[in-house]
Amino acid sequence: MKLSAKAVLIPTLVLFLVSAIVTAVLAGTNALTADTIAQVNAQAEQASRQVVLPDAQSFEEREQDGNIYYIGKNGEETVGYVFTTESNGYGGAMSIMTGISADGQITGINILSHNETPGLGANATNESFRDQYKKPVPQSGFSVIKSGSPDDTQILAMTGATITTDAVTNAVNLAVQQYETVKEEN
Repeated sequence: MKLSAKAVLIPTLVLFLVSAIVTAVLAGTNALTADTIAQVNAQAEQASRQVVLPDAQSFEEREQDGNIYYIGKNGEETVGYVFTTESNGYGGAMSIMTGISADGQITGINILSHNETPGLGANATNESFRDQYKKPVPQSGFSVIKSGSPDDTQILAMTGATITTDAVTNAVNLAVQQYETVKEEN
């Protein structure tokens, strides 16, 4: 069988044109929705800040050493701080938001993003797991135990998801380190 230039060029040209049109439509859709997506993400972040630091009525964005954090205010009074940190879990990077009151109590954590295994590491989003962190900030950070009853500086690992537990704990410990630095300046 002999191939002619026409038999090769026509399908190639059609495929190129279809790809170019689809690419242009996707780029246009992205351009039209980019502002809306950014606005929705900003609202979701605001809602997450309110979840992890419920006593705050407003938040002031600050930066220190390239890290953005928020000071939670109730009127003029500082009620706490909100930090977003990352750590690597079993499924890759996890983004964790941590709220810490002005007197050094973790008021909540929220898992912003993860790719953990459903039914195992994804259980880190469960309130029963996240509530373990609602304790006074330990000076040397939290540690993970696999069994037993945790004390004020320990977190009980999720069964079958120790790597995820370690990742969340590492992210919270990073927030604690940032808190220790920030509270001395404010």
